Amino acid sequence: MTKAYHIKTAALALLIGVGAASTSFADSNRVSISQFGRDHSIGASQGGQYNRLNVFQRGHSNLSIHTQDGRRNSVSVEQSGRMNDAVTGQIGRNNRSVTGQSGRYNNSVTTQSGRCNIAGVAQFGRNNTADVDQAGKCNAVGVIQTGNGNHATSRQSGRGNVSVIVQD
Repeated sequence: MTKAYHIKTAALALLIGVGAASTSFADSNRVSISQFGRDHSIGASQGGQYNRLNVFQRGHSNLSIHTQDGRRNSVSVEQSGRMNDAVTGQIGRNNRSVTGQSGRYNNSVTTQSGRCNIAGVAQFGRNNTADVDQAGKCNAVGVIQTGNGNHATSRQSGRGNVSVIVQD
């Protein structure tokens, strides 16, 4: 975990309010949060219409922070274990982000802007980091990491780009 990542996470947390806080603005946005264990934190903010956020956290001290603005964006997160962080920011339309983390000290940051972008991150083990950034239309990225100490970064802009990262 880098110092810059912690600063970025802390700044975002302050902006949208961490603690099991959620805010939905405009029409038909939905937030579903399920937490089991202790000391989890969630911050969520949605603007626009028909955006969806589903978060499931089990274990303890997992952090989940998500912002969406636009129309028909969705985020699904499932974290189990300890001290895993998932951060998502989406702006635009029909963007999809799915994050699954199991283990300890895993970090995932996904940012998407534009339309019809898809991102999937799965991390198992300890001290894995995934950083996904997509801008444009109809881009897709998939990250699967198992084991310990893996780091993946994907940056895409434009249209129709595909990135697949698998590490062990």
